[in-house]
Amino acid sequence: MSRAPREELDVQLVRVDPDVPLPSYAHPGDAGADLRTTEACELAPGERTVLPTGVSIALPEGYAAFVHPRSGLAARCGVALVNAPGTVDAGYRGEIKVIVVNLDPREAVRFERFDRIAQLVVQQVERVRFREVAELPDSVRAEGGFGSTGGHAAVAGTSSTDGQAAEGGRAGGNRYASVVSDREGQ
Repeated sequence: MSRAPREELDVQLVRVDPDVPLPSYAHPGDAGADLRTTEACELAPGERTVLPTGVSIALPEGYAAFVHPRSGLAARCGVALVNAPGTVDAGYRGEIKVIVVNLDPREAVRFERFDRIAQLVVQQVERVRFREVAELPDSVRAEGGFGSTGGHAAVAGTSSTDGQAAEGGRAGGNRYASVVSDREGQ
């Protein structure tokens, strides 16, 4: 049984840069519309910057837009978004900007004007009312949190390197490697 296609949501948009292409979907069925940068920029290894997209939007109440990374940039260039996904609230009317970082340890990455840098996913969101209670109801998962379902060698007690983080060495109480030891190159 096939479902009828959903009606497209109208989102008002202003081009801050009059020449920037409108966000667009590369393929039918894509969830994210490509965002482009309006500035050329070169990022050295480990460097980050804020790139403007040249567009501002007005989302209807009850919706938010989320700025996601582009997998091709991540795989080929080591480019990530620092706050992925970035959230664009319904009430925000400023230019959408993207915080990018070059995670490649050796190569600089260059962006040219109108390069695709991220994708925008618009979703309906719920506004909730938080209600304090004395105790939460039981669930199957209970208090199991980060890493509680396993599926990785480090969680099983071994590591692809030296096993120290998995065995408790240089790791916090949650058995994840310490960022401090990583910064110190240990």
